Amino acid sequence: MILTAHQPVYLPWLGLFHKIALSDRFIFFDQVQYVPKDWINRNQVKTLQGSIMLTAPVLRKGYLEKKISEIEINNDVPWARKHWKTILLNYKKAPYFKQYADFFEDVFGRQWCLLADLNFHMLRWFLSTLGIETILEKASDYNFQGVKSDLVLDMCLKLGADIYIFGALGRDYADVEAFLKAGVKPLFQSYKHPFYRQLHGKFLPNMSILDLLFNEGPSSLDIIMSENINKNDILTSKFN
Repeated sequence: MILTAHQPVYLPWLGLFHKIALSDRFIFFDQVQYVPKDWINRNQVKTLQGSIMLTAPVLRKGYLEKKISEIEINNDVPWARKHWKTILLNYKKAPYFKQYADFFEDVFGRQWCLLADLNFHMLRWFLSTLGIETILEKASDYNFQGVKSDLVLDMCLKLGADIYIFGALGRDYADVEAFLKAGVKPLFQSYKHPFYRQLHGKFLPNMSILDLLFNEGPSSLDIIMSENINKNDILTSKFN
C-alpha cells in the first residue's frame, strides 16, 4: 500500500495533488503543531496585478501551542467575503469558472469555526472534482506517536504501508535507514510544474489549484500529472 500525508493546506498548489494521486491512502495530518506563515491558512491566486496571497485569519491566542485541528478562524474579519470577491473578479472570465463557481460561492458564504474543517471540506471536493480516488483520512482519527521521521514511520506501520511518499523536503529529516529496516520504502517527490492556460498575462507557476481548475477544467488532472512520475512508475520501481 502506498501512503502519503500532509498537513492541512488552504487552497493547495498542484504538487500536493500529484503526491496524493500517486498514493492509495492520504492522511490529512491535522495533529501536528500549527506553524504560522506557512500554507495552512493561505495560498496564491493570479490577478491582473500578478499573484496575491489569500489568507484565512486565525485567532492568535495560544495558537503556537495548538494542534492544527484546534486552530480557530477569526471571523471578526470579513475574510471570506474578500476572498470570494477576489476570486470572482479575477476568474469570472476563465473558461471553466461557471462550472465550479457555485461550490466556492457556497464555501465562502458559510461561517467556518475551525480552519482544518474548512481545508478538509475543500480538499475532499478538489479530489472528487479532479477524479483522484485516493482514500482520504484524518490523523486525528488515529493515535500516531513520535516526532518528524519517527512519527511518519509509526503511521506507516500502524496503517500497513509498504511505500511512503515524502515531499521534496522530506530528505532533510527522513531516517531512510529506519524506514528500510522496518520494511517501508521511502520515496521523495520531485514535482515538475506544468504550463497551462492562464488569464492576465505571463504564466505564473505555483498558484492555487483554483487557477488550474478555472482555466483548464476537466483536463486539470492530466495537466497535474504531465511530465511527472505516475503510480505505475512507482509500482515498476522507476521512482527513486
